[in-house]
Amino acid sequence: MRAFIVDTLATIVFFTLVAGATELLIVGMTPGQVLATRAVTIPVMVLTGRPYGRWRDAVLTRVAGSGPVARTLADVGAFLTFQVPVYGAILMLADATTGQVAAALTSATFFMVILARPFGLFLDAARRIAARY
Repeated sequence: MRAFIVDTLATIVFFTLVAGATELLIVGMTPGQVLATRAVTIPVMVLTGRPYGRWRDAVLTRVAGSGPVARTLADVGAFLTFQVPVYGAILMLADATTGQVAAALTSATFFMVILARPFGLFLDAARRIAARY
């Protein structure tokens, strides 16, 4: 249960801050729109936070003892192989067309590559802090 709480809260905090800042500062959404969007994504993060943490752990175990470049590549690989299908499924459930799904996944992949390692480090830090208590 502790791992579920830590992984889920780390996911919610990290992606609420990063996505919220992106939506507000880059996309130009209003604060109300950002709050609404973030509120809609929380249930998805609750469902996927711990499963992603377990998936990432399994991928990183395969590169145990490897250097920082290998761990970064493992984080990127774990993130892409988990999150791209999740995002694709969400888009399909939202009745996006095949073209829209392809376009969204292509652009999202760019951001996923950039965010994979910072999120992995954030998750590791959250787990270390939780282990102290």
